[in-house]
Amino acid sequence: MFTKRKFLTLSPERQHKKCAEMLRSLYENKEPHLLQSYNSLQTWINADPLENPTPQAISNQYHWHLNQARQQLQEHSLLPLIEKGDKARGAEPWPIAIYLDHIRSAHNVGSIVRTCEALSLGTLYFSAQTPKLNHPQVIKTSMNAHQWVNTASYTSLDELPKPLIALETSPEATPLHRFIFPQTFTLIIGNEEYGCSDEILQKADHIVSIPMRGHKNSLNVANAFAITAAEIHRQRSLHEKDCYEE
Repeated sequence: MFTKRKFLTLSPERQHKKCAEMLRSLYENKEPHLLQSYNSLQTWINADPLENPTPQAISNQYHWHLNQARQQLQEHSLLPLIEKGDKARGAEPWPIAIYLDHIRSAHNVGSIVRTCEALSLGTLYFSAQTPKLNHPQVIKTSMNAHQWVNTASYTSLDELPKPLIALETSPEATPLHRFIFPQTFTLIIGNEEYGCSDEILQKADHIVSIPMRGHKNSLNVANAFAITAAEIHRQRSLHEKDCYEE
């Protein structure tokens, strides 16, 4: 613990960073003395103490300190702990394959992994150049969802479940909202820069695109996957509902 004299010798950015670290410890460890220590730091920098340490209040203060410390996070770090909505067991994945074709960004892969697990969408296949589930950034960005997704070894396109459906910006593509996904298929997500490989496009049974109305012709690959995954989930849920009612 800092003395007041030592703490005030730190730069303002480092002071706020230390406050943020203490708030994280307060939330994760739930030790009452940490609140008193944190409020002392607040008094030393002429900031308001935390009177009511609810999870939401801790989160707001935590991000305020990070902003003051000029610390940029790709995603929130406290809310996954605050929102204790994770299920003890998820639904069985659908018989769908998702193939990541030459995706290079571990951050994008982690985001795709998280979406895939959240919707219990199916099984992930990775091309040789794509970061795998043991990559630290994939683990971090997936918010630990990597431990619950199904993966399978991949050898060739011919072994993936048919039909092959490529998500790609192409004038020949079917708009996503007009495409009816079959019960079993492989959804192929392409490289961030040049999209799906020529081999994929030559062998694809269908090409699907997300219609764009703005100046930009495409979305970030992880965002595009999330939109497509939500549409697949919507269609499958309606199908299961109809089967149940029958």
